[in-house]
Amino acid sequence: MLPPPLHRRAFLTALAATCWPGGAVAAAPLPRRIACFDYALAELLLLLGMEPLAVMSAADWPVWTGEPPLPPSVADLGASQEPNLERLAALKPDLILSTDYTAMAEAAAARIAPVERLTIYGAGTDPLPRAREVLITLGRRLGLEDRAAAALAAFDADLAALSRHLPANPPPLLIVAFMDTRHARVFGRASLFGNAIEELGLANAYPGAVNAWGFATVGVEALAPYGDALLLSVDPAPADTWPTLERSPIWTELPFVREGRVRRIAPVLTFGAVSAAARCARLVTDALAGEAA
Repeated sequence: MLPPPLHRRAFLTALAATCWPGGAVAAAPLPRRIACFDYALAELLLLLGMEPLAVMSAADWPVWTGEPPLPPSVADLGASQEPNLERLAALKPDLILSTDYTAMAEAAAARIAPVERLTIYGAGTDPLPRAREVLITLGRRLGLEDRAAAALAAFDADLAALSRHLPANPPPLLIVAFMDTRHARVFGRASLFGNAIEELGLANAYPGAVNAWGFATVGVEALAPYGDALLLSVDPAPADTWPTLERSPIWTELPFVREGRVRRIAPVLTFGAVSAAARCARLVTDALAGEAA
């Protein structure tokens, strides 16, 4: 005689019992060996207390970021957009993080480990709000939601504290990064730097159109209309930039140069995320404090 049909609930219970000792269904392990094709995503991992397994152009990290430091154990995957796939495969990552900018490497990388694309720049929103969203997404993906929430709360508290130390009536800011002795990137409102100073309640002197990364590349002479600003030049710049500018009549006749309203600030990850925005805010506050002294 055949046994009676198994009730659906009983069947599911029996199935679960075969999946894991004691009857519990095995949960998918959270990724912990994570490779990054993007500095900003690596920065967010560090903010979550996660050490990236590998990062593109890891050797150049200290040149462009200033902080946070990248642990020396993080492997270097080679030049941006051209990952060393043999090295990546040897590292056996659980997850690879990519962006629109590195999408061309995703098909090859996906044969090594799952790839997730989390784009901050060019995603249709300002970079700092988008970086917040990506941090929350990463926190959820990695089971670190509490750390993500705590990091954002600390960031907001830091910026609120910095804003209280700003001088009265600060000048508008013109934030640039020199590409060579004749051209600079100038950062608009929709850049990470623009977002950071806006959070502090400061004015961005540059009203012009910018690209998806938040900057416009202009000749030095194009900075003349913003003569009432305090110019902040983000390092690094090519080695001959400042000696050459000091001999340039175009540069030396700009109002903010004649009146001594030029400050160089330490490297900040131009296309970074939350930590870079916090660093920018601190350096700008320090520069304004020095201007007011």
